[in-house]
Amino acid sequence: MNFRKQHSIEPTPMQLAPLVDVLFLLVIFFAVTSHYARHETLMDISVPAAETGEDRPRTQVGEIIVNVRKDGTVVVNGQELTLDELLIKMRNIAEVYKDQAVILRGDTETKYDAIIKVLDTCQKAGIWNVAFAAQPPEEAARNSR
Repeated sequence: MNFRKQHSIEPTPMQLAPLVDVLFLLVIFFAVTSHYARHETLMDISVPAAETGEDRPRTQVGEIIVNVRKDGTVVVNGQELTLDELLIKMRNIAEVYKDQAVILRGDTETKYDAIIKVLDTCQKAGIWNVAFAAQPPEEAARNSR
């Protein structure tokens, strides 16, 4: 006597529609974020050259790029900010992310005073992880032509 029931359980086929939806959303997310990251580094700012330094990828996730133009205006995420607006923005970010990384991109013709004011603003906001953007000398020579 065979008391076991012999029901075969068919495996559920893999659902492709949700997988395609998730992949499509990921593609959109990375396309949009890469556009904004590229926009921050393609501004009309020519960073100074340096022989030494760490060669790193363009940007890392979570970094804030603060651009200082020739005339001293501060641009973050495509928006021109005053130092007071920058302080408020940085304080809000520093409250949430204690080790927030900031990359400071100053033009070669920017006055030293403008860079120090931005550094001071970062310090007031509680951000200590500040790096300066520079380019290799050979790349600077190509860009100056």
